[in-house]
Amino acid sequence: DLFDWTEDHYPEHPTLAQDDTEMSGFNSQSAAIRPDVLDVGCGFGGLTMALSHALPNNTILGLEIRAKVTEYVRLRIVAQRKEHPGQYQNCSVMRTNAMKYLPNFFPKAALEKFFFCFPDPHFKRKNHPRRIVSERLLSEYAFLLKPEVGRLYCITDVKDLHDWHVDKCDAHPLFERLTEEEMEADPCVTLMKTETEEGKKVKREGRFGHDMYYQVYKRVDETLAANKEKVGLGSVTAANFFGEGEFGVEVQ
Repeated sequence: DLFDWTEDHYPEHPTLAQDDTEMSGFNSQSAAIRPDVLDVGCGFGGLTMALSHALPNNTILGLEIRAKVTEYVRLRIVAQRKEHPGQYQNCSVMRTNAMKYLPNFFPKAALEKFFFCFPDPHFKRKNHPRRIVSERLLSEYAFLLKPEVGRLYCITDVKDLHDWHVDKCDAHPLFERLTEEEMEADPCVTLMKTETEEGKKVKREGRFGHDMYYQVYKRVDETLAANKEKVGLGSVTAANFFGEGEFGVEVQ
């Protein structure tokens, strides 16, 4: 909570008071500003920047593991801020490994939305534990998302990977699938199909076909999850921790 996000990422965030420029150091206003929407694997920043307009009351952060791509997105945001004064002040980008370090940056129930758009499918079975959606990581995402408010968005053009996402999320006790009607009413669903570079590429070239597969999940409250009866409940226990398909384990 002592990380000042305004220093490097949101120096002119919309919620900062206009007369606060004379104040220096870590103050209560800057302490209240931290990302609550994460675009994991943001690529060249198309969705991150689109979400800045679509969610003006939120603070968006794109996460990217590649240094040069991260710098490209940073310069892109800086250029847009200069070209359009007062805009894009609630979005930024940071280089990090989201599979390892998210709990270092965010406390429990700090986030409202996770976006996983066209992640690496890791086709080989031995690489399945490297996928960005897994039972272990879903528990971490659930810890960071606000109960009943948090949303997890997944989209890909690989049907097998989509089936993996759905299988893992459906089995997790803290996530509940949204209906088609609820997804249609969410403007973020349209954005992740139209504003991501990969989404545009799928429409244009379609390496795996021109279809995009997506699903959105709600972070449910623990008390409600405890009362739900689920078939194949995906909670981690000592008995299933090294289950087949998890962490590269294969049953002989």
